[in-house]
Amino acid sequence: MMGRAHLIIGTGVSLSVLALNGYEVTPTAVAAAVVGSLLPDIDEPNSMLVSRALPTKMLRLVQLLMIGAAGWVFFTRMAPPPWNLVLALLMISASFMPSRSMRKVIIFLIGVGLAWYGEAYAPWNYIAGCLLIICTLVPHRGLTHTVYGTVVWTALLYGTTRLHGDSIWLAGGLAYLLHLLADSLTNNGIKPLPPFKWKLRFKLMSTGTRKGAQVENICIALTAVLVIIALLRYKHLI
Repeated sequence: MMGRAHLIIGTGVSLSVLALNGYEVTPTAVAAAVVGSLLPDIDEPNSMLVSRALPTKMLRLVQLLMIGAAGWVFFTRMAPPPWNLVLALLMISASFMPSRSMRKVIIFLIGVGLAWYGEAYAPWNYIAGCLLIICTLVPHRGLTHTVYGTVVWTALLYGTTRLHGDSIWLAGGLAYLLHLLADSLTNNGIKPLPPFKWKLRFKLMSTGTRKGAQVENICIALTAVLVIIALLRYKHLI
């Protein structure tokens, strides 16, 4: 499914289920649901989540900084000639890599930073950093689209937010799971339990096609009905 559909379905259904079961829907729970609904696609550099977190303007800024750094390396002769020229040319070449590759590199470096330096502040940073590194190395709909990915994300939320109530980790975990279930409607489906080759797929749609858009719209409409039911039943949440 497209990112828009994942966002609406994952967020709407997860928060509605929480509300219908008596949990408080807080702004933090909403944020967790939004992130959880898009997070499985973090292994796709052009997904909605990654492209919003690392927009094109930011990539252009990174490219300019790399070119400037290349000039600084060359003119200050940080390395003896001709290695200063070689390093500068390598940095300039790297600055012109495609946006998709650039996003992967940035995510990888963020992961390294969290794993290397973040652990001193919270042990969860090390786990999050390692996951980001892994996400840049695995194919799309790989590890992030599995039961393991769901468990790890939910456990991270639980470990970091349980003192603030259950609605946050439940919203985020449920939204993540809904993303996987939505992708199971596609022709490609998902492999929820690797290394087992079994696929969960219902072959109802293909993302980006007319039929796929129709299935997405039906799911969005059903989500809207569920949200309305939740709002009508719990008017004090409005």
